[in-house]
Amino acid sequence: MRHPCMLAALLIASGSCFAQSSVGLYGIVDLGMRSLDGLNAGNAPVPGGRTNSISSGVNGTSRWGFRAQESLGGGWKALFRVEGGINADTGAPAKSDRLFDRQAWVGLESPYGTVLLGRQPNLISDALIAVDPIGKRFASFNPNINVAGLSNTKFGTHSFGTQYGPSGYADNFYRLDNTLKYTATVGPWQARAAYAFGEVAGDASAGSSHGAALAYQRPEWAVSGAAMQFRSQDGLPLDAWSLGAMVRQGAWQFKANFARNTADTGADRTVHQRVTSAGASRTLGHDWLVTAAWYGVRREATGQRDDGFDREFLFVEKALAPSTTAYLEADYTTWHGDAAGLTGGLANERHGAGLTLGLMQKF
Repeated sequence: MRHPCMLAALLIASGSCFAQSSVGLYGIVDLGMRSLDGLNAGNAPVPGGRTNSISSGVNGTSRWGFRAQESLGGGWKALFRVEGGINADTGAPAKSDRLFDRQAWVGLESPYGTVLLGRQPNLISDALIAVDPIGKRFASFNPNINVAGLSNTKFGTHSFGTQYGPSGYADNFYRLDNTLKYTATVGPWQARAAYAFGEVAGDASAGSSHGAALAYQRPEWAVSGAAMQFRSQDGLPLDAWSLGAMVRQGAWQFKANFARNTADTGADRTVHQRVTSAGASRTLGHDWLVTAAWYGVRREATGQRDDGFDREFLFVEKALAPSTTAYLEADYTTWHGDAAGLTGGLANERHGAGLTLGLMQKF
């Protein structure tokens, strides 16, 4: 009977330890019926005609993950999170080569700040949380995420064409592997610093990234900005920065942001991108939220004609329950220069429009 007693004691002890920690499954499933004119199901320009589709992640990116924290005493906590994107319209993972493409990190929270290690969003992404005019909705089509945050640099002849920083992809540097990130909050101030290791033997800077971010946030207003440098495996630099503000007045909220990045893509070849955005949202009662915003994107590349686009969004959201939101989304894009004509070699269409009726469920 000695061994059963010891086993029981161990189970009781372990149970008391687990009681001090919390582990949770969470996620979002967002699907909408989308009608498009001048755009295909992937929101790329097409030469006229209408397309109907079921789209995932218009109001909030569909995802799932696990997160946990455990108290270590004295104001210290151990943390971890793993999170993967979902194409909810097909059930497939957002990235076929990664189960947890969005986040995968472990860290420590203390009275002196928080340190995280692993795959994490870049500092531009962090800075946009408080100031993106549509609240980082519609990630696959939001210019602040795609252009300012560098989640999609494969667009016509202005494509970067190589990987900068340890993202794992040649056209997406929005999240970085091998990242050490420190966050400190003092009153309304929040400062962040990050370094992502390139892990190239004999060259510490190749394939790496580093940067800093600073935000001042109060209930009535906030200012948030970040600056980063990314390096390719060949040592080519990509410099990026973003700065924005938020003002709240009663039921109204106003946001604006400006971002710019410059990439050396080869010998005497560069790509310049800038994004200007502004918008407003208003709560109506306790259940309705209306958001309208404009984004202007301008791009320049050595030896190429300048291009860009203007894009307007309208979101009308109705909270059906604490975890369930129904929404109507409308967008309109006006292409400039050769932006549309050089995407997939299609004939140049100057306008594209979309309308989405969807439902978002959080768990």
